Amino acid sequence: MRLNYKIIFHLMGLLILCNGGFMVLAAVISGIYKDGVTIDIALAAVVTMIVGTLAMFLTRSHEKEVGRKEGYIIVTFGWLIMSISGVLPYIFSGAIPDLTNAFFETISGYTTTGASILDDIEVLPEGILFWRSLTHWIGGMGIIVLAIAILPLLGIGGMQLFAAEAPGPAGDKLHPRITDTAKRLWLIYFGYTVAETILLKLAGMSFFDAINHSLATLSTGGFSTKNLSVAYWNDQPLIQYIIMLFMFLAGTNFVLSYYAFKGKVQKVLHDEEFKFYSIFVISFTIIAALVIFFKANVETSDYHPMVFGEAESAFRHSLFQVLSVITTTGFVSADFTSWTPFLTIFFFGLMFLGGCAGSTAGGIKVMRHLLIIKNGLLEFKRTLHVNAVIPVRYNNKTVREHIVYNIIAFFVLYMLLFIIGSLVLGALGLDFTSAIGGAASSLGNVGPALGTLNPLSNFNSLPALGKWWCGFLMLLGRLELFTVLILFTPYFWKKM
Repeated sequence: MRLNYKIIFHLMGLLILCNGGFMVLAAVISGIYKDGVTIDIALAAVVTMIVGTLAMFLTRSHEKEVGRKEGYIIVTFGWLIMSISGVLPYIFSGAIPDLTNAFFETISGYTTTGASILDDIEVLPEGILFWRSLTHWIGGMGIIVLAIAILPLLGIGGMQLFAAEAPGPAGDKLHPRITDTAKRLWLIYFGYTVAETILLKLAGMSFFDAINHSLATLSTGGFSTKNLSVAYWNDQPLIQYIIMLFMFLAGTNFVLSYYAFKGKVQKVLHDEEFKFYSIFVISFTIIAALVIFFKANVETSDYHPMVFGEAESAFRHSLFQVLSVITTTGFVSADFTSWTPFLTIFFFGLMFLGGCAGSTAGGIKVMRHLLIIKNGLLEFKRTLHVNAVIPVRYNNKTVREHIVYNIIAFFVLYMLLFIIGSLVLGALGLDFTSAIGGAASSLGNVGPALGTLNPLSNFNSLPALGKWWCGFLMLLGRLELFTVLILFTPYFWKKM
């Protein structure tokens, strides 16, 4: 079976065109704030839209059929082409003139990783800051899912694309037509973003900071408009609690949000993944808070454990950082690597957890961990009862064997890539802590890491090759490994 190259290039053109449209929005913001780069961003938008329109025009006579192979190619190269075109506002404006740095910042945005190479964020023009946050928001729910909502206009079915792009091991359709599913998810995503923006503005943020942090929160991205990230508002707890609420929602399966809005609250409460996700957040927060409460502050100040204000602070920073790392948002309210060696290792471990399947979070995902643990525990029973058929159950339903195998394969491959990623960064000159932290953070789309890449630092110290390597790891993690790696297998390109 021959690949339908025309439809691939046609959809690449559509994605580039959409990217240009978002750049126009950034140019409008730039014009409103009169930051001096409006023409530069507008020029980037025009160039991008011309290229996109040309690609669509030259492939207009295509077969309207997206096969499985085309789906994987479109998703992977779609992310790359969006990241490549997304560097133009940075380069044209001179905000990030170096191509390597501009590409790193862009792919970190689209993959919602939130790792940055910028030493001083606050000197950037408003239009560039908004574009930076917008790359998060575009990538959050998935560039391809957005395209699926538009595909019916072109007479193209999008199920194959959704299968390749949808985060998590299982796609839960809200509606028989996949395009309607995409529209409903985007509506919830957009609604949450508007709600958070309003609440942050009412809590005391400027409108500009509020909308940027909302774009970064719902996408679980983590780009901030401040050098100190959310620590800038440490004296305004309400702002941080609002961000925490929406980080929690962004790390939850968006399908569950849909059910909640439809009044099917029991379906949400009985969902196994949601229950364990909530339990993990609460348990890990209590552990971190107790360590800070009785150890970290005692060693560094005349801290008195009975003072409520300090107890609240310990709880707030613990909850904030646990949510930020588990949901892979990457916002920072404090440097968790300075909270005792135990908590440094503790938060490093959380980088491998991830949010729920069907959320905008990165990482391995809670559902996969659950199924791996359940299958592992059942192996004890299978050892004793060799001939018994004991299936893994999830939400009171039997999980098919091939799904369990797929999840185990994913986990093994993820850990293998983490090791390889760490070795490459080590070979490029990073110390042990920085290498494993950088690899885990990039692959899990977390953002802040360990060592020289800690929450109070950035990734600018990486050598150029290290930045490209971390960008590749970010793409692998965001597209759940198989979508990208399958393109490197020889049998993928064989004619059937």
